[in-house]
Amino acid sequence: MNNIESMNWKAFKEALLANPELDLQFQYAANHWVDASYHITEIKQAPIVSVDCGGVMNSWTEVIVQLWEPTDQKQLRSMKVKKALSIIDLVEKSLPLNPLAIVKIEFGNSEFDTRQMFPNSFSADGDNFIIDLRPDATQCKAINRGGSCGTTDQGEECCTPSSAEKPKIEMKNLASENSCTPGSGCC
Repeated sequence: MNNIESMNWKAFKEALLANPELDLQFQYAANHWVDASYHITEIKQAPIVSVDCGGVMNSWTEVIVQLWEPTDQKQLRSMKVKKALSIIDLVEKSLPLNPLAIVKIEFGNSEFDTRQMFPNSFSADGDNFIIDLRPDATQCKAINRGGSCGTTDQGEECCTPSSAEKPKIEMKNLASENSCTPGSGCC
């Protein structure tokens, strides 16, 4: 996760609730801001179930807040935090959001490819409540379980499920003298 701690929905919403009168701004890269004319177009809740390269099943839930920046509108001030909270309240009337879900902000414009980013930090600066966004990164879950990613010195793959000892099969000689033979009447 690029050394960025994910934030859950409950903590994210509490940070907003503590700053309702401030202007809500998003910084998506160094010195790059979502235009003040942005809209919160939707809030999605996505249950994720996956099986990783080591055969281990994983599951978690994400709440994704999607921002849209219209190209034909420009304004000086972004929406107040309380306006964002009213959108959240409207969403939560129809879709109860998991308080422990990981929060991501989805954004893109003509100069920045659409991606889902983590709220990295919050800061109140004058009239502004700023959410600093940082991109997620792909990862190997084997590393998070104490393994390493790649091939070990012995040539074993880290992500391969551990091989349990195979059961031994006992072979029997069916051609012994006590066996039935065609025409002997034993069958």
